[in-house]
Amino acid sequence: MPLRRDPTLRQRRLGAELRRMREQAGMGGSQLARTLGLNPTQVTQMEAGKIGVSAERLRTVATACKCANEPLIDALAVMATEREKGWWEEYRGVLPADFLDVAEIEGHATGITVFNMTFIPGLLQTSSYTASVFTKGFPPLPQQDVDQRTTFRLRRQQLIRSGGTPFVAFIHEAALRIQYGQYGVLHEQLGGLLEDSELPGFSIRIVPFDTEDFPGPSENLFYAEGPVPELDTVQADSSLSSHLFDSPAHLASYREILARIESVALSEYQSRDFIRSIMKEAKVKHE
Repeated sequence: MPLRRDPTLRQRRLGAELRRMREQAGMGGSQLARTLGLNPTQVTQMEAGKIGVSAERLRTVATACKCANEPLIDALAVMATEREKGWWEEYRGVLPADFLDVAEIEGHATGITVFNMTFIPGLLQTSSYTASVFTKGFPPLPQQDVDQRTTFRLRRQQLIRSGGTPFVAFIHEAALRIQYGQYGVLHEQLGGLLEDSELPGFSIRIVPFDTEDFPGPSENLFYAEGPVPELDTVQADSSLSSHLFDSPAHLASYREILARIESVALSEYQSRDFIRSIMKEAKVKHE
């Protein structure tokens, strides 16, 4: 079987889950290789997503590792049999890999929750706001790159909206006030939030400045639910980088963070009123 030169995020995740399964069983790679009739190098390649694994072999691995988590095994078996390429693959080599990774995660998510401190969540951005965010990036991007990234983000939005994936957005008040581009860009964006807040399956809740005991982190968070909790994924953005987390410890920590943010956020109804008040305030300033 030829080696995959550039395995997708899902292929790497499948391999990582097999490695986690083996390690939890206290087995070494050589020991598992003997059980499967493979050489240790093949096990390493399988766990790195460099070679495929059939659903049958996956179940053999689970049996060898004494994994009795049937929902997880079934979900991994589905991942092992996936063959169809996602739409985001059209952009491979054109956009940075982390752009494609997020789209791939969204494409398989059963639910998405985000928390944003410094800008409106990407899945809720208007085209003008998106272009302004990319234009303000550092180092500056060529206009062609800005256009490509904007188009890609808008396509992500269309698929989430049409696919019916439940979406929850916690947005800090700071993100509602930071202006990217001209006043009209932000005004249109806030109006877009009000419209999106009425969409079925969408929940938009604001965390105001004066919230007591604010528990949130300083970074922007993206939490995608998988078919089982073990296959959830978190993306945490800082000013300099973006990181994906999928270990049980990290997932538990970020679930707790989001639960605490939810406990202090305004209700959906209050959030709509809050957005309207900011729009009115901004309008007065620019009249």
